[in-house]
Amino acid sequence: MRSVLAGLAARGHGAGLGRPWRLAHYVAQLGHESGGFRYDREIWGPTPAQERYDTRTDLGNTAARDGDGFKYRGRTGIQITGAYNVGAFSDWCRAEIDPAAPDFRAAPDLMNTDPWEGLGPIWYWETRGLNRYADAGDIENLTRAINGGLNGYSDRIARYTRAALVLLGFGPDDVRAFQEMAGVEVDGLSGPITRGALHQFLCRLAPVDFGGSAGAAADPISAEAVADDLRAELAEVKLGIDATLAHLADLSEKIEGVLAADDAGGPAPFSEH
Repeated sequence: MRSVLAGLAARGHGAGLGRPWRLAHYVAQLGHESGGFRYDREIWGPTPAQERYDTRTDLGNTAARDGDGFKYRGRTGIQITGAYNVGAFSDWCRAEIDPAAPDFRAAPDLMNTDPWEGLGPIWYWETRGLNRYADAGDIENLTRAINGGLNGYSDRIARYTRAALVLLGFGPDDVRAFQEMAGVEVDGLSGPITRGALHQFLCRLAPVDFGGSAGAAADPISAEAVADDLRAELAEVKLGIDATLAHLADLSEKIEGVLAADDAGGPAPFSEH
């Protein structure tokens, strides 16, 4: 977890992860991919699939059985794998973070030192434009973009819910308390409506201060303050709806008068111009 914080301090704001709703998705996806922040390198058997890494030219490894598969096995919490990805990460670090960053092609183990270990997942997130899914609150397609499918989808949702709740000032399992405050059905389940409310509340919070990257955070905004703003907006919406309904009721009466007059063969109330 220390490496995650070091990466966020170095590039969190630059990657747009200071926005709380994005951070919640980032932490959730990385938490799943790293096995709960326990694994920062690929567990090597080798398995039959890992043996094939050695000649995976699509990963940038050579066609010869020369040890490339093991040398460029997955590292960092997002498991950067293959000579091509390792090289791309190395180039990005030198261009965006520090011109004196290590050459990970020559020494890939250095990817698992700070701050590079924490920057690996940010590089992956940033270069693949994953904020667009977080901005839409789209966990499903965010998961597909990272995983290629929906493996571990329920765990990713659970991790997102916990991260969102903590960012909003609740306990990690305080779904019911959040639901009560947000005015949604209180059932303790993080279903689509609750997740939508979490996203809406996160979008109202001030940026997170990672303490090290550019862009200081504004004064924090509590979830209760966000709720008050939303309630005020909903009250205004309700007033607008009430006015519209009153207008429709009045219009309905007039239309009924027109129809009644027409049935009676008399003049219609709207005949004057």
